Amino acid sequence: MRPKMMKSVCLVVVLFAFISKSSSQTRSIIQNPQPNPNFNVNSTNQQNAQTCSFTVDISTSCSSVKYTRDEISISFGDAYGNQVYAPRIDDPSTKTFEQCSSDTFEIYGPCTYQICYLYLYRSGYDGWKPESVDVYGYNTRAVSFYYNVWVPADTWYGFDYCSGYSASSHNQIGSITILSCLIFFISILWF
Repeated sequence: MRPKMMKSVCLVVVLFAFISKSSSQTRSIIQNPQPNPNFNVNSTNQQNAQTCSFTVDISTSCSSVKYTRDEISISFGDAYGNQVYAPRIDDPSTKTFEQCSSDTFEIYGPCTYQICYLYLYRSGYDGWKPESVDVYGYNTRAVSFYYNVWVPADTWYGFDYCSGYSASSHNQIGSITILSCLIFFISILWF
């Protein structure tokens, strides 16, 4: 084989190995919110934990009820057990969670790493259909959770993307390292 052809074959083989390894590590993500009857608010005393501020924007769907008098609570956190909980963010006297509206809350809780789960809890008879929930924190990237469904009563309802979260970030770092080595290897062969 000619040296140039051998380099091309080597490049194709290495790229194929890299692509097949990367595609085998993909994981499915649930796109719709799910009930979590086993979810518990973290009752661990976190007095020594650093307190951080989070901004939470909740948009209510235009197909929701005109306004709700239901009690709404929220909990979110990271893959390492840091959890923020805010009971009763509703306030019917100020028309919170009115149809086609957006409400912003400043919530304080323990500092977190990247937020990867969020649950809403609704108690009452009016019903409520949130469109989306966006969370902004000092130490985390902004994250959005798209509901656009009616939140059932008396159960924590939402998203949990934490399963494999830390492992996937390690895989991402490993993939970047492999890619860097691959580029270095190709540059040596090519020149």
